[in-house]
Amino acid sequence: MTTPSFDSVEAQASYGIGLQVGQQLQESGLQGLEPDALLAGLRDALEGNTPAVPVDVVHRALREVHERADAVRRQRQEALAVEGQEFLAANAQREGVTSTESGLQFSVINQGDGPIPGRQDRVRVHYTGKLIDGTVFDSSVQRGEPAEFPVNGVIAGWIEALTLMPVGSKWELYIPHNLAYGERGAGASIPPFSALTFEVELLEIL
Repeated sequence: MTTPSFDSVEAQASYGIGLQVGQQLQESGLQGLEPDALLAGLRDALEGNTPAVPVDVVHRALREVHERADAVRRQRQEALAVEGQEFLAANAQREGVTSTESGLQFSVINQGDGPIPGRQDRVRVHYTGKLIDGTVFDSSVQRGEPAEFPVNGVIAGWIEALTLMPVGSKWELYIPHNLAYGERGAGASIPPFSALTFEVELLEIL
């Protein structure tokens, strides 16, 4: 296969479109796609060629690969839900971990003595969010800049925790999926049904 030249703006834009399509397909969960066949279909569409594969065969194949991807996705989501439940059940037995009626868990790293925010307040915090396997998906600490937001503008687990925390506190939060991003997840970094952990330092009420 000849390597194309990317000297022109059109070539660079074309390559960029290809990157975007490839990334979207990768995130879709479709497995076993063949790049050469994909490129052939793209070329036929762009050049107005007669499809090399009958349309009914294409539709049937697309339906099958989507069904396979859906089955794999469901299995993964079920596994994540179970992993989260098992993690939280074990974590609840650890010394120093408090569980609330909603299912939120937290441990106190440092207990401040400032005021406690209400749901209508705006706060400044430092935080690091992780999946239960330890993967960091977001961190104001790593960015070197605290985050500011309204208390009632975040996930349910955070709302509950923040309305229990005095300013100056640093807590570790353990949040079940139904108090986090639930069945939908959040982008590529937080899969559906993920239990999450956060180290949160409440710096001030704004």
